[in-house]
Amino acid sequence: MRFAVETLEIKGELTIFNVAGHKEKLLAALRANAALELNLAGVDEIDTAGLQLLILLKREASLTSKKLSFAMHSKPVLDLLELANLTTAFGDQLVLPQTEE
Repeated sequence: MRFAVETLEIKGELTIFNVAGHKEKLLAALRANAALELNLAGVDEIDTAGLQLLILLKREASLTSKKLSFAMHSKPVLDLLELANLTTAFGDQLVLPQTEE
């Protein structure tokens, strides 16, 4: 069975200073959709509070049998996932940006 996937883009910071505002919006979107994709290309800063939110969203999706995927990870997101040794933990495809020569 295939579901229409709703895509949301997160832009700017995903840090302790604004994660609470993102949390309610993203949980509401998860509740409203059978399948949700979060585009993380616009995240220019993320800290452990932002990472905790991503983990919470994955857990809630699993508990409610929803499909949640993260896509287009920005460099700050990739760097934090690597630092936390979580690059494969979410099960999402990671597309690494080209390095400048």
